Amino acid sequence: MSMFDFISQMMQSPMLFVSTLLTLGVILVNGWTDAPNAIATCVSTRAIGVRKAIIMAAVFNFFGVFIMTAINASVAMTIYNMVDFGGDARLSLIALCAAMAAIVIWATAAWYFGIPTSESHALIAGISGAAVAIQNSFAGINAAEWMKVIYGIFLSTILGFFMGFVSAKATTFLFRNQNRMKSERFFSGAQIAGGAAMAFMHGAQDGQKFMAIFLLGAAFANGQADTSTFVVPIWLMVLCSVIMGLGTSIGGYRIIKSVGMDMVKLKPYQGFAADLSATGCLLLSSLTGIPVSTTHTKTTAIMGVGAARRMSNVNWSVVKELVLTWICTFPGCGILGYVMAKLFLMIFA
Repeated sequence: MSMFDFISQMMQSPMLFVSTLLTLGVILVNGWTDAPNAIATCVSTRAIGVRKAIIMAAVFNFFGVFIMTAINASVAMTIYNMVDFGGDARLSLIALCAAMAAIVIWATAAWYFGIPTSESHALIAGISGAAVAIQNSFAGINAAEWMKVIYGIFLSTILGFFMGFVSAKATTFLFRNQNRMKSERFFSGAQIAGGAAMAFMHGAQDGQKFMAIFLLGAAFANGQADTSTFVVPIWLMVLCSVIMGLGTSIGGYRIIKSVGMDMVKLKPYQGFAADLSATGCLLLSSLTGIPVSTTHTKTTAIMGVGAARRMSNVNWSVVKELVLTWICTFPGCGILGYVMAKLFLMIFA
């Protein structure tokens, strides 16, 4: 589908137009709530200033969406096939609009309170709640694809923590006899590279999820409620990456503070270890088509790095707050998606 074909469809389908605007809104919100996690560590250790870090994250988010989708779009395929809105394409498009509205509300509230909630999980929960609403049962949930989300939760938490712990220990061991000043200069530079790599992988993971929603909306607008395959056009990769980069450039200092400053007081080598661990987890999950949360992956890697020094080095009260937010995202955003879908169907169906 060309960009002109898509614009023509939007002009003919008001619901597709609304769905597109809401999806762009979700991507924008994702840029300023999720993307700052990528640069939280390099900012907290003062390896790079906040403004420069945000610009860097915006640029590498762009390249992550564009390059990784061209190489492997399996994450987008997982999201695309995760739910079944039923056989009525018109009602499906209305429910999809409702899900996007629910996600925007949830994400904006999380940003306002400075809580690094997962937009990935909010997206999955929102569309799942809308699918349940339109089908009036759990028949709209694709259990096989949902299991990949469960795998992703374990991958982003357990493996993220473990790799952060091991990376910090290994870095300490390898540089134990090095000059401290030289080591800190090296890790300051390495952290900037690590932050760029994290931003790249954030774009690679989250960009694909939102492109899948775009393509779902286009399929519904065409009257295709049962399409299971797709091709991601280049113009859509560019659009998503630009909007995500714009969202990142708007701000995100509250999230940076919660993740990189309040939870663990990091030294440059620890920040490098956290970025290295989180980037490795995200790359593995992207190549295997498992949709994981960049927020979970980065924060658990930071926890592992902090715990490698000593357990008391981690501010567990902040960790508790983050974990409770993560736990609440699935039922909270799922219920919000369900309610919004019922409301939208009542008004527009």
